[in-house]
Amino acid sequence: MDVRRLETLLVLSRLGSMRAVADETHTTTSTVSQQIAALSREAGTPLIEPEGRRVRLTPAGRRLAEHAVTILAAIEAARLDLDPAAEPAGTLRVAGFGTAIRRSLMPVTALLAKNHPAVRVRIHEHEPDEALELLAADKIDLALTYDFNLAPEKPDRSLEARPLWSVPWALGVPADDSDADAPSPQVFQRYRDAEWIVNSRGNADELVVRTIASMSGFDPLVTHRADSLTLLQHLVVAGLGVGLLPVDRELIDGVRLLPLRDPTPVLRTYAVVRAGSTRWPPLALLLNLLSSVPGQQLGGAGLEDRGVGSGDEGAVEGPPADPGLP
Repeated sequence: MDVRRLETLLVLSRLGSMRAVADETHTTTSTVSQQIAALSREAGTPLIEPEGRRVRLTPAGRRLAEHAVTILAAIEAARLDLDPAAEPAGTLRVAGFGTAIRRSLMPVTALLAKNHPAVRVRIHEHEPDEALELLAADKIDLALTYDFNLAPEKPDRSLEARPLWSVPWALGVPADDSDADAPSPQVFQRYRDAEWIVNSRGNADELVVRTIASMSGFDPLVTHRADSLTLLQHLVVAGLGVGLLPVDRELIDGVRLLPLRDPTPVLRTYAVVRAGSTRWPPLALLLNLLSSVPGQQLGGAGLEDRGVGSGDEGAVEGPPADPGLP
């Protein structure tokens, strides 16, 4: 089977639209259709079927797409692993949210510059969804992402994820609010009539808010969206709502954190790569360095912004047992 046709099928399984595949692969819808038709002839069975204005993979198409992940990963590993004994050399393209870039990637770039000058890193700042799209499109080599334990990322067999660090989050409320030493649903119950502030560039923390609120028996009124956690705090001080913050966040006057437990929302970070690509020496080196950066060297005063910020994320814990991605 033609490798390029397998790649087209895999992209189609992800996007579900011939036009979307054509846009991503910089070709025409007609060419995509012809590639899938030729692959169907090679496979001896239909691989797609219409679904409204879109298409979906047939059971045989889904099965072949699963095989394609393994086949393409093996090909990429063979292509990249040409000289394992050589000193790593090459340009690594990394996209990630700001805090992970500052806490995890920047110390590593300094080590690379000192000890492996032939390995260069190009850094792009993006939220997790954006970074994963770039990774799937082969526009970057590694994505620094996050999810929450209460809103785990869906597994993707075409990717491999390595857990890095994690940090619990709490509820940011006005400073004159009373303490609340109780399970999370009971803490949320106190704010069932409040307005809520969530991220403007992703929905992970909103899913956490809605999950705990549902355990408390109410639907939260999400009114404001802010990417900056500093802005979120100013909104809290102004009496415009409440929202989640990392536990080691440096707070402005007028804000306090109410601990959340049973369940505790925990933000978990990952280094994500395409399956099979870790045999490329520069990428393997980068992954090992990211995993070995001591947690105590990453401490700080908490996130400046949600992912795109310039501050630190708070107390560092060990990697989670379940990384949320394969």
